[in-house]
Amino acid sequence: MNRRDFMQNTILTAGGLLISSQIPLLASNKKEIKLTILHTNDTHSRIDPFPNDGRKTSGLGGMSRRATLIKKIRKEEKNVLLFDSGDIFQGTPYFNYFGGELEYKLMSQMGYDASTLGNHDFDNGLNGLRKMLPNANFPMLISNYDFKNNDFKNTFQPYKIFEKEGLKIGVFGIGIEFEGLVPENLHEKTLYIDPVEKSKEMVKELTTKKCDLIICLSHLGYKYEENKISDTLLAQKVSGIDIILGAHTHTFLDKPVVIKNNEGFQTMVAQVGWAGIKLGRIDLTFSKDKSEKRYEGMSIEIS
Repeated sequence: MNRRDFMQNTILTAGGLLISSQIPLLASNKKEIKLTILHTNDTHSRIDPFPNDGRKTSGLGGMSRRATLIKKIRKEEKNVLLFDSGDIFQGTPYFNYFGGELEYKLMSQMGYDASTLGNHDFDNGLNGLRKMLPNANFPMLISNYDFKNNDFKNTFQPYKIFEKEGLKIGVFGIGIEFEGLVPENLHEKTLYIDPVEKSKEMVKELTTKKCDLIICLSHLGYKYEENKISDTLLAQKVSGIDIILGAHTHTFLDKPVVIKNNEGFQTMVAQVGWAGIKLGRIDLTFSKDKSEKRYEGMSIEIS
């Protein structure tokens, strides 16, 4: 099959979806506003489910099944946002052959609202990334990369504000340090800015714009033994981030971990492993005046 025929025939179809667990739905209340956050990370070009070969991941995942699950949740819930935290590229022959075109097109069909950049999304260099971006009908959010030394300046947004039923949701992206992960010839002297200071700046900006919820799409990694910046450290060092949707370390969290920092601020940190095996879901319910909120979150295995 030639490239054109392949792309035309590779479409998202409904069917064959079994959900191993279901998130408990919160009680309906006309005076409350419910928001559902769906999230993925580190898909690594895994378009198809894993083969049924007896390994731990046997038969799991697949973008078509993910699309079916997302479509089902959107039918059930009024206010849904869908995010990805990077490393969309690299890991199967689909990336070697199409360079990321297929991944972006399928995510666009699924209606992703935003993503951030992972280190592997630079694997074909900035030129390779530039060629693929027209296939992504969603913004790439990255606040701590400075592209002033190359012609990518003004290509990406640091943040975006979404509105759902009167709620303002501010979302910003944070990327990992390039050293040891992305050679200079691939990132073309893109500057890495301290995630802690940039996150504080984003929180201040989004608070000024009166956001009711602040979400960070992070590719820092969940946690490290050494004192390396991670999602857990970011939550401890920066007040004001309500949710960190993480990536990079391929950490499977069954539900968000709540971290309370020294100032008493609580941040939810979530991550759903890798390869599209799971879809993360966080349901938040706000009081009518938005002064109070509660949440339930979990990861849903796609099998």
